[in-house]
Amino acid sequence: MTDEQLFDQAGRTPSEDRQFMSHALALARRAADMDEVPIGAVVVHDGRIIGAAHNRREVDHDPTAHAEILAIRQAAQQIGDWRLQGCTLYVTLEPCAMCAGAMVLARLDRCVYGCSDPKGGFLGTLGELHAHPALNHRFEVQPGVCGDEAAELLRSFFRRLRSRQES
Repeated sequence: MTDEQLFDQAGRTPSEDRQFMSHALALARRAADMDEVPIGAVVVHDGRIIGAAHNRREVDHDPTAHAEILAIRQAAQQIGDWRLQGCTLYVTLEPCAMCAGAMVLARLDRCVYGCSDPKGGFLGTLGELHAHPALNHRFEVQPGVCGDEAAELLRSFFRRLRSRQES
């Protein structure tokens, strides 16, 4: 079955996913401008963004200030409930174990991510927290949406960081 057919069965189109991922990418670029690792995330409910954030670990001096966590918090405040059923989280990099766990706890329906994270991704690369049989909630994962653009943003950020450190 092709990706197009999967999207059609679920009532979504690839262009909708790319549209929301473009918002996450814009947030990731904003993070890079602040010398944060360029990761952006948006939470969407009924076709509307209800949470949006980028990494803020350096700025906030907070190891939990990942884009996903901040966007989930904002979305929960927006709808007035910690349960984010009916919501999709779009994020530029495959979420880590902490963020994947937060998605399970928030009862998200779906996560769409850009590029895989070989050193920390827990939605398919290092583990599959979203589908763990012992957990009380599971959600759908769609990898690779705008993945090349997300990966290039990360590569260029770390190239720039290394060149500054060598100077």
